[in-house]
Amino acid sequence: MPALLRCPWVPLDKPDYVAYHDCEWGVPLLNDRKLFEFLILEGAQAGLSWYTVLRKREHYRKVYLEFDPALVAQFDKTIVEKLLRDPGIIRNRLKIESSIDNANAFLEVQQEFGQFADYLWSFVDGAPKVNTLYTMADYPTTSPEAKALSRDLKRRGFRFVGPTICYAFMEAVGMVNDHSVDCFRRDELIRSSLSCRGNS
Repeated sequence: MPALLRCPWVPLDKPDYVAYHDCEWGVPLLNDRKLFEFLILEGAQAGLSWYTVLRKREHYRKVYLEFDPALVAQFDKTIVEKLLRDPGIIRNRLKIESSIDNANAFLEVQQEFGQFADYLWSFVDGAPKVNTLYTMADYPTTSPEAKALSRDLKRRGFRFVGPTICYAFMEAVGMVNDHSVDCFRRDELIRSSLSCRGNS
């Protein structure tokens, strides 16, 4: 049986990274808590490799209380100082403090729209954008939709949400299908887009 073809950025010598690509990356999400998790982790990743954050994700889930935005919004200075001493996460004060601001802004969006997912998916008219990519050189780093999302998130008080971070976030949560043309996941996600949209 021939080996599965994957996106050119997937490091085949890192099984956890391969699993992330095969099972999570690009799968459309509607679950608000998972969306909040990716929003915080993408912000933490800024300036670093995604794999650095991926290896720390389980610990992030523990100290960020399973990424419940209502609980993260209540983090105080004592918790911030504790997190700054925790080697299991990215110990950057601005990123940690921004995660609390983002939790509060996230709750405000939920209050306004009912679900953060409803707000988020409006930027792509409710359906994943499918790109045609062959090599690493084809991969975009942002898009008009990501720029619009970035502007609006910043207006709402979110931090660490520049256009490049927003685009990576959109790729991760399935708003954009950036699996390469020869990747086995590309067509799988296109075929199952309706069932994927219900992923919880």
